[in-house]
Amino acid sequence: MLKQTTVEIMGLLFFLGCGGDSSGKQSEAIPIYNQAYQEHYEKDTIDEILTLAKGGYVLVDPFEKNVVEHIEAIKLNNNQVAGYISAGTGENYRDDFTELEPYLTTTAWDDWPDEYYVSQISPTVVNVMKKQIDKMADWGLEWVEFDNMDWLNSESKIEYNLKSTPQEAVDYINTLCDYTREKGMKCMAKNIVEGFESFDGVLYESSLESKNWWDTEGTKSFLKAGKLVIINHYNETNCDDAYAEYKNYYRNDGISFICEDIQLKKYRHYNQLEDEEE
Repeated sequence: MLKQTTVEIMGLLFFLGCGGDSSGKQSEAIPIYNQAYQEHYEKDTIDEILTLAKGGYVLVDPFEKNVVEHIEAIKLNNNQVAGYISAGTGENYRDDFTELEPYLTTTAWDDWPDEYYVSQISPTVVNVMKKQIDKMADWGLEWVEFDNMDWLNSESKIEYNLKSTPQEAVDYINTLCDYTREKGMKCMAKNIVEGFESFDGVLYESSLESKNWWDTEGTKSFLKAGKLVIINHYNETNCDDAYAEYKNYYRNDGISFICEDIQLKKYRHYNQLEDEEE
């Protein structure tokens, strides 16, 4: 979920920066589909994914009704299927919310009123998350995408009076990634790679108003290592130009991209096998 609190001037670096290292190893750009979340309009539906997604990275929310039954069919089209997990919050519509509740803030997150930050990282919180990972492994998922893994920063710690420290949060996420690998799956970072350099890929959320707000050096390091780098871009009037700007900045055509198109009011997908665009 896109953090609106990020310093907006970071977006200017997108246009002023000198770009990436073109000598680095090239990541592979693949189609991206997202059934798990959307910022403004409609997320990708299972029917669209089954029809259109080929050779891509497909993020699903496996805990939603009638999603798990389609995972194997999605994989048949040579897609890598990832499962969504909110590592830094408890979501009050999940079955395990009551287990997490004693360790969460009593005040909901301002941006997402159904979610409550993890305040105290405890063995119970770790075990609840591991149970989610266990289920995803059993369902045949290949990646786990960790949402809200940057929740316990200095700003939110003060605003929500969070009890754990930022370093404890980093250790906690890395513990979950290690467990994910033990279960035979890969780890997808979300919006941050500092402290998570061992992750197998990263997905960044950007928007028309806020491009490249993250640590761009970390992005370059993932691209150079040939890891999967995804930009999930929101609220855009010209998706083609936005994608071209990102590839130009990093001097790397291996960035994978999905774009929320204002006119279409849905995601646009790139790097289709036959260069199709629905």
